[in-house]
Amino acid sequence: MEAYGYAATTGSRHLRKAVPGRAGLVAGLAAVAGLMFGLDIGVISGALSLIAQEFDATQFQQEAIVAAMMLGAAVGVPIAGWLSFDLGRKRTLVIGASLFIVGSTACALSGSVGMLIAARIVLGLAIGISTFTAPLYIAEIADAANRGAMVSIYQLMVTIGILTAFVSDALFAYFDAWRWMLGIVAFPGIVFLIGVAFLPASPRWLMLRGRRDEARRALLELRGQAHGVARELSEIDAQLRTQGRGWALFRSNRNFRRAVFLGVMLQCVQQFTGMNVVMYYAPRIFGLAGFAEHARLWGTATVGGVNMAATFMAIWLVDRWGRRPILICGLMVMSVGMAGLGLILREGMGQGADQTMAVALLLCFVAGFAFSAGPLVWVLCSEIQPLQGRDFGIACSTATNWISNMIVGVSFLTLLDRLGRPETFWLYAGLNALFVVLVALFVPETKGLSLERIERDLMGGVRLRDIGRRRP
Repeated sequence: MEAYGYAATTGSRHLRKAVPGRAGLVAGLAAVAGLMFGLDIGVISGALSLIAQEFDATQFQQEAIVAAMMLGAAVGVPIAGWLSFDLGRKRTLVIGASLFIVGSTACALSGSVGMLIAARIVLGLAIGISTFTAPLYIAEIADAANRGAMVSIYQLMVTIGILTAFVSDALFAYFDAWRWMLGIVAFPGIVFLIGVAFLPASPRWLMLRGRRDEARRALLELRGQAHGVARELSEIDAQLRTQGRGWALFRSNRNFRRAVFLGVMLQCVQQFTGMNVVMYYAPRIFGLAGFAEHARLWGTATVGGVNMAATFMAIWLVDRWGRRPILICGLMVMSVGMAGLGLILREGMGQGADQTMAVALLLCFVAGFAFSAGPLVWVLCSEIQPLQGRDFGIACSTATNWISNMIVGVSFLTLLDRLGRPETFWLYAGLNALFVVLVALFVPETKGLSLERIERDLMGGVRLRDIGRRRP
């Protein structure tokens, strides 16, 4: 990665000029946590059928294998909230990287369904810790003008991980090597563990712990401008005058409760779009469309490619168009994609044109998610929580993400059997249409606003849709 950080990854001339090299490099390295997360999401889709054959796993056991990781992640999030406040964001990322290595290695060596479920719970702990800490850390070191793009890089790394997993699944499938599919995550985990040792501590966390001189030095290293650093430190000081922290602040301050509930809603929106149905069960969906075994896996790799490519669009647009319009557009696209796929399944899947249309609608849905709800929910959740309650608020929203993710993962095969194939996809289409309304009514536009300005408006009781619109 070159000295301009994200410019090397995105090719964005805007980021190349605007993002200080040190901050870009730091955020890029922290976002490698997303790469490992994406690998873990993707590998199970190709490995699941091979695991079922080797262990003669029932449908319930297969759903349990998928859901075990989400259960571990839901438990890992509150642990991460405590660790990130007491030990700091950097040390928490080290712990997460270590658990990635242990969990993925245990998955590869599992000798039974029970051992595999236990190993995936450990892997889930790593993911819960990392998905909590990495976006939070990136948001706290980023400048306001580029924060949306920098946090979106985390989601880009997730999509790169998913694509890598799908391609490796397709290749390893020729050898029925599901253990290699699951164990491959250990290698980037080792690289990340080494790299994270060189990350600076979050300046905002240092200020929260009363270590002002260290925070100033960290900001100077990240920003390179003494005048801007002094102003940023003053704004953080003003944030810290807020009384209470975490649960105490939640109980005493209705505006903080509003921020927490907004984060919870956003994570429910992201998960119940149905995207992880596609990620976990893509080969099964391609099977419904009539594709043969290896064609399903390469079709799944195509899904990963579209997912990654569309995320570049989000990085390019998020700090230009803003969060709200992109979210609304993406949710509408997803609703149309799911509704159309359900209609084709209802009419009966033929060959040729029907298969092509089904794949096109599925890819349309994936693209809609990748340029909207995928990255932008993480961006918004990292922006809307006040400093004093940030660990608590993001812990609540990230835990919601994994609980919702688990519900989606364990219910899809059952929904197909009980509700029916077209009706299942129509259900997700209806949910996406509902989410368009929720975003329009409740989600603020935070483009170009400092974290301190967002907090001042939110904690001052400004209506959600009006945040940032009034003069400071």
